[in-house]
Parts: sequence; structure tokens; C-alpha cells
Amino acid sequence: MLVTDNSQIIKSIAKDLGFQYCGIAKAEFLEEEAPRLESWLNKNYHGKMAYMANHFDKRLDPTKLVEGAKSVVSLLYSYYPSEDLANDGTYKIAKYAYGKDYHFVIKDKLRDFMMRIHEEIGEVGGRAFVDSAPVMERQWAAKSGLGWLGKNSLLLNKQRGSFFFLAELIIDLPLAPDGPVKDYCGTCTKCIDACPTDAIVGNQVIDASKCISYLTIELKEEIPTEFSGKMQDWMFGCDICQDVCPWNRFSQPHHEPEFLPHDELKNMKKNEWEELTKEVFNEVFRKSAVKRAKFEGLKRNIQFLEKD
Repeated sequence: MLVTDNSQIIKSIAKDLGFQYCGIAKAEFLEEEAPRLESWLNKNYHGKMAYMANHFDKRLDPTKLVEGAKSVVSLLYSYYPSEDLANDGTYKIAKYAYGKDYHFVIKDKLRDFMMRIHEEIGEVGGRAFVDSAPVMERQWAAKSGLGWLGKNSLLLNKQRGSFFFLAELIIDLPLAPDGPVKDYCGTCTKCIDACPTDAIVGNQVIDASKCISYLTIELKEEIPTEFSGKMQDWMFGCDICQDVCPWNRFSQPHHEPEFLPHDELKNMKKNEWEELTKEVFNEVFRKSAVKRAKFEGLKRNIQFLEKD
């Protein structure tokens, strides 16, 4: 079968499974990214995320992750909610964590995707990834034409903004690659100006050790006092740089029932969060990404915010 025919089959399967966008790139060494990644690590912008320094070669070369890899298929799955729960007057959770943990939801879809490829194309080797291995997913999505990297380093799509989960199939099937698109950020600096902790230190360069998402999720120690008064009530993750991005005025609500928030999550007030018990935490966040912070971590975050 022709390479272009197989590419169309892949894109058709992606659409059937509910992915809003699908792009293809040739599996090859990310030459431009190597010095950028090295510089970022050398400046310790990864904070306490020691794992970011591991598997340097695999991060940059998909053929080291999947033997015989020929193509990287990048997929976008929207999580933009119909209702923003990050109101003033309550503690805030990033939109991606409102419903069921995306790792479970997307992984199931990727399993179905690989099965469909085997049924419709034949025996194809490869692996599926959703934020689960050293894959530079935003760079691959940009390389395959699904958008460009904004100044906040997130992938921006001209039609639908940035509230997407990213996933990849790295497979040994040659496919017709899509070209990258141009950068449409221009002179806009809204994300840089809005970041209360000054975590965006250059174009597409984030000092993760200052990022509210890092401080509330990845950091296991006490949050440094220098961030007191700067967290703007975010207790798990942060959407500030996305919320102010002009391209996100085109965001459209998702249609994924699994991403709908627990009813209690919609109505919790500050005093209720401050009195949160482990039982309520386990109920509201039963299959949620918030479990990553653990009950103790979320309580730590809330207590830090209480002092503001």
C-alpha cells in the first residue's frame, strides 16, 4: 500500500477515536532541540525533577525508544471544559485535572488505535505514549504541523488554542510527513507578563522551579517562602499562561464524559478545602490526576495558600 494511503488511514482512525488533530513526522534525531535541552538542564531549570536529566539520547531520538522507528504520529485530544471552575473565592485546580486522569483515558484510546492499525494496515511495530516516557511531545507535535510552540513553551493551535493532551505513536511504518507551521505569537507577551512567579524566562524557556504547576505537583518539599503571595490560589497546577493567551479564545469545550468534574468539585469553597479530609479527597479525586500530589501534598498546598 502507498505511504500516502497509510497516512490517510492513520488520520481517519485518529478522527474516529475522537482526537481533534493528527500530524505525522519522520522519526529522526531532533537536532535543533539537543543544545536547547542541554542548556535548560545545565541551568537547573528542571528543579528537583531529576528524571528530566535521564535518557538524554532517547529524548532526542525516537529510534532509540522504538527499534526501527520510521514515523512519529502526534495526536491532540481536547480537555477544555464547558465551565471554568477556577473562580475567585475558592482554591483552583488546573483544567486538565477536573475529571478522570487523562493517562487512563488516552491510553485506552491508543490501545484501540494500535489494534485498528493492525486490522487496517497489517503488522506494524511500535509503542504508544501519553506523557509516559522521555518523548519531547510538544516538539514532535510542532514538527508534524499541529501548531507552534508559544512563548510559554506550550503547543498552540491556530484553530483551537492550547488546552490539549498530547500523545504519540512511534511506529516502524513509513508515512508521509506533514510540514511544520509558522509561529503566530508575534510580539505578544501576555503569557510572560501574566506569570506571577516569573517562570517564563525566555522565548519558549521555562524555569520549572518557579512554575506554579511544578511547585504544587512535582515539588515534594515545602514550597519556598519566596512564592508567598504569588500563587493566586492555585492549589494544583496552573492555567494562567493559557487563560491569557489570545489563541485560547478559539478553544471549544470537549465532548469527553470522562473529563467531567465530580459534582463536589464544582461547589467546594475555601473553608471546605481547608477542612478537607482524606475520605473526601479519595472520593472527589478517585481516578483523578490530582492523586499525583497525594492528600498530604494537596493539604500542604492549601496550608501554604491559607497564609497568603
